[in-house]
Amino acid sequence: MNFAKKIYGNLVVLQNLPGQKRIPYLPEEKWRALQDARVQATVRHAAATVPHYRELFRAERIDPREIRSVADLDRLPLLDKATIRQAPERFLSESASDQNALSFVTSGSTSAPIKIYHDHHSMLANIAFGERERDVLAKLCGKGVRWRELLLLYPGATFLRVFDFYRQASFIPLRPDRYTLSVAEPLESVVQAIDQFRPDVIIGYANYLEMLFRTVAVRSLRMHLPRLVIFGGEAMTAPGRQLITEQFDIPLIALYNAVESFKIGFMCEEGKDYHLHEDLCHVKIVAKSGKTVADGEQGEVIISNLVNRATVLLNYRLGDFASRTSRTCACGRTLPLLTGLEGRVEDILHLPDGTFLHPMAIWAIFKHRVEVLRYQLIQHETARFEIRLVTTDQQTYQKLLPAILQDLRVLLGGSSSIEATFHEQLETHGTGKFRAVISMCNKREPYPMTWTAGGQGAP
Repeated sequence: MNFAKKIYGNLVVLQNLPGQKRIPYLPEEKWRALQDARVQATVRHAAATVPHYRELFRAERIDPREIRSVADLDRLPLLDKATIRQAPERFLSESASDQNALSFVTSGSTSAPIKIYHDHHSMLANIAFGERERDVLAKLCGKGVRWRELLLLYPGATFLRVFDFYRQASFIPLRPDRYTLSVAEPLESVVQAIDQFRPDVIIGYANYLEMLFRTVAVRSLRMHLPRLVIFGGEAMTAPGRQLITEQFDIPLIALYNAVESFKIGFMCEEGKDYHLHEDLCHVKIVAKSGKTVADGEQGEVIISNLVNRATVLLNYRLGDFASRTSRTCACGRTLPLLTGLEGRVEDILHLPDGTFLHPMAIWAIFKHRVEVLRYQLIQHETARFEIRLVTTDQQTYQKLLPAILQDLRVLLGGSSSIEATFHEQLETHGTGKFRAVISMCNKREPYPMTWTAGGQGAP
């Protein structure tokens, strides 16, 4: 990007920066006022520029000016992922273009990707919004600036693409000294890099971090311990949380974000529940009927992104389950709390040569193969796999299969057997949530350091 655009990027950040650290502590009526203003602006924008909402308001005879608060959003229907996936252009603002918006692809437990666009302005504003979360990091790290972060992610992760955009679109230095490692790196290389870089903060996927620390504990390995561990992208098991916080005595927090909304919630110093960015992304909890449940009752997470002006999502089924609580937090923040979050818990694959593989490495194989509508990899035994593919027809399946199997063998090992089957659809389980990677081995033992965490040829 040119010099003028970077100057503009700095201005956007600086315009949104004042007061961000104070917002989580504001009296409810004040952050509600910020929320109401964003609801009204988002709905006006949607009615004027987004085909789906323009037609919806006309068909239902809804005057956008009548929607003035999050309570009024109940007049709009719930949106599911399938609706967005089938016609993503209907939710994309006509004001968005390649010059002012960036596309991202959803990933995770559904395995059926959705393309979501974020406008540059809201992405730059997110730098400022991040002050709320950085305030927690600074307190837990004991440092106000220049803490050292080590990221354990897959190549091309949304997190990394966002920070690449920040570097291109502004002159504002990103304060942490940051180092990135791929989850496909050999585990011994990861431990060595942690020892050399000596990070204050380690950020990564929950299951990968759990397996890393379990291996270090059981093998009595020497590894530099950070001041803080942050996980996201999936839920962490209770034993994993206990291992890191009690045995290693490291504070553990999580960020609640999604491709559909970059700022949903964050854990504070208490490390228990999520404070919701209610002025940026409204969260409500509904029952199967679609009706909002009372505080304390478990239900489905519905979000309304109030800042993104590219792909506009109001009353969107995110696919997680949680409950809201009216209790106050000991940290003093007044933003409401989300508790009991049941996100996806991914299965780690344990391979014959001792490799443990995170499901995101599998997803990377299918990320750009848009002809694959859905996939599911099942590990029946350590070296026996089944890959189920949903494509538009058998001909497409036969065309794609050889290259997919070749990529899978690079990750799963040449000695592994892989049975492939074509499907018109893949069913969810009793919870209604689809799991793209399933291990029937249920093996959680750590492995020697000579083994790798994802294979040398991972994409």
